[in-house]
Amino acid sequence: MEIIFILLVLILIIVIANIKIVPQAYAYIVERFGGYSATWKVGLHVKVPFVEKIARKVNLKEQVVDFPPQPVITKDNVTMQIDTVVYFQITDPKLYAYGVERPMMAIENLTATTLRNIIGDLELDETLTSRDTVNTKMRAILDEATDPWGIKINRVELKNIIPPREIQDAMEKQMKAERERRESILKAEGEKKSSILMAEGEKESAILRAEAKKQAAIKEAEGQAEAILTVQTAIAEGIKKINEANPGDSYVALKALESFEKAADGKATKIIIPSQIQGLAGMATSIKELVSEEKSK
Repeated sequence: MEIIFILLVLILIIVIANIKIVPQAYAYIVERFGGYSATWKVGLHVKVPFVEKIARKVNLKEQVVDFPPQPVITKDNVTMQIDTVVYFQITDPKLYAYGVERPMMAIENLTATTLRNIIGDLELDETLTSRDTVNTKMRAILDEATDPWGIKINRVELKNIIPPREIQDAMEKQMKAERERRESILKAEGEKKSSILMAEGEKESAILRAEAKKQAAIKEAEGQAEAILTVQTAIAEGIKKINEANPGDSYVALKALESFEKAADGKATKIIIPSQIQGLAGMATSIKELVSEEKSK
């Protein structure tokens, strides 16, 4: 009885030891007598003791590998250091397990040779400005090459492109000169706009001053015209009233005399007075003398 009990316990231990649970995003490669038997996916599995073995546990999640910088030579003979990042995923665990020895090293070497071939057809400036093109070409080439290994290349990125030190210095000087050139252009454009604005301001000021002078002249002319009109209206009214009063010859002659007095204004050396006005002037003198005598009495 004791022997049977021990045997049962041993069998139970062996069965329990051969129960395997495959976790999510993993696959187990099972071999039987040294040859491929099956691929276990997620779930509970029982391995045949002493016959089957788990040869490899394959991670099916997308993985990222960062390869160290690789020296590459451009078409114009410039040596640069470029490191790449590869995003890949295992799609066929069986091919991955039996397709290639040390897959990561294979991918790294394949990436380096592919990068050298692509960069060798580009010049320095094209290399620095064509990252997307290089990434696309490398992804297509690597994906095709790794299909027999059960690997899917999802993405390839050039992480760093490091040109030689002297090239970096020349690029920095070029960038500095370009920035100074742009600064000079912006400064010149600013000064130009400022000059234009000042000229436009002076032009508008001159126009406004001229307009103001014009308006002032118009107002002054209107004032003078209105004054002349008022004077002439007053004169016309005066003449009208005089005509209505039917003045005598003596009044007319007296007015004529006043007019000659104003005409002379102390500046004329000789004034010819009509005879009628002369008689009137003598009469006026006589009247003036009579009035003086009456006042002296």
